[in-house]
Amino acid sequence: MKYFRRFSFSLSVLVIALLFSSTTVRADMSKDASGQASTPNTPIEHFVVVMQENHTFDNYFGTYPGAEGISEETCMPVDPFDGANAECVEPFHIGDRPIEDLDHSLATFRLQYNDGKMDGFVYALNQRNQNGALTMGYYDDRDLPYYWNLADEYVLFDHFFSSDHGGSFGNHMFWVSGQQGGSRIAEEGYPDILTIFDRLEERGISWKFYVQNYDPEITYRTVDQYPGNRASQVIWVPVLNIDRFLDDPKFSSHIVDISEYFKDLENGTLPAVSYIAPSGASEHPPSSIRSGQKFVKSLIQALMRSDSWDKSAFLLTYDDWGGWYDHVAPPQVDEYGYGMRVPGIMVGPYARRGYVDSTVLDYTSILKFIEDNWGLEPLVERDANANSFVSAFDFSQPPREPVLISFERVVPEQRVEPRRVVIYLAYGGALLLAGLIFAWTARGPDIWKQSLAYFNRLTQRRKPSL
Repeated sequence: MKYFRRFSFSLSVLVIALLFSSTTVRADMSKDASGQASTPNTPIEHFVVVMQENHTFDNYFGTYPGAEGISEETCMPVDPFDGANAECVEPFHIGDRPIEDLDHSLATFRLQYNDGKMDGFVYALNQRNQNGALTMGYYDDRDLPYYWNLADEYVLFDHFFSSDHGGSFGNHMFWVSGQQGGSRIAEEGYPDILTIFDRLEERGISWKFYVQNYDPEITYRTVDQYPGNRASQVIWVPVLNIDRFLDDPKFSSHIVDISEYFKDLENGTLPAVSYIAPSGASEHPPSSIRSGQKFVKSLIQALMRSDSWDKSAFLLTYDDWGGWYDHVAPPQVDEYGYGMRVPGIMVGPYARRGYVDSTVLDYTSILKFIEDNWGLEPLVERDANANSFVSAFDFSQPPREPVLISFERVVPEQRVEPRRVVIYLAYGGALLLAGLIFAWTARGPDIWKQSLAYFNRLTQRRKPSL
């Protein structure tokens, strides 16, 4: 027994030493002679992020099996401040019902959040002269077959929060800078905001901001000339509020139309970091969630069919809650956030298969992953303290082959991850070995002879005649 303990301890030390030495080697390889990062610290060489619009986790995945979704007892009070009013609204499947753009202002957030009680969703919208009951609507796999299929095959985040209490502008600023900056487009822009792209540019790490239907003439300087949805480009591409990204070709040349994304994949020139902003296919209510799925599918399939797949990770998320119900009270890390939960899916050859990840995340987690992966300094306190996406990946496995996800719902069979099977077998083998060694110690060498004789008797039993 003493010898077994020594062997077991030595083996454990060897395994830990190998793990740490491999990490050290990778860290050393990721720096050039000046100590600057030149290669990523993980197998991920291309990180692609697309930011869709205005949905909560419960609105899209509240009935997804295994995730923290809507409970059967849920019924939202019509007036949480009137104890005598027992009227409430239950969650319901939206299906083909017409929807509207629900108010998602800071004032609405505060009423819906209600100091963490999460009971003011209907009331807040009624106060805005909207149909408050609509907030309790949700979609499921009948409406979102592609996204649910993605979640079955890759990683679904069920504690991914928006970064800001308010709407699109502040959250998009968090997406690129780790801070709110402001709640609306400013007449003077935001010249002093430092972004993740500044960090990447300093280190010579490639990046692009791909924009659907990009018009370089629409910036914070000209936005008043473009009424309607076209002006949203300045919100969804927040660097268009920063002078150097407009005037300096070193930055402005990296902001391109979405068509360049497909060309870069074809040519093998996909940058290290890619941000993608949609336009008409953003899923912003009342626009079509089906067209949004088709848009995202085109992005993912192009990546899967390219030579970049084996070294990539693709993140889909949403910029704010859009006024929809979500039952999880967001943690409050500072005066700005977190805001409500939003959907998040990680796709890639190293993404865990069929995994629901409950790590607390927000848009600054995107910055955190980029900073950790390429050895960059944090921008501000928020991204320095954010959780990363490391738990979504399994880098011990070889890169998985791409799985072209169907637009028709495919319900997966129950399965056990291969890695878990290996772990179970390893534990079982270790227990068997420990038992045999214990028997040897307790009963001496004769135990082996007795065991061998027993197995011989088992194998030499006569078969019954037919």
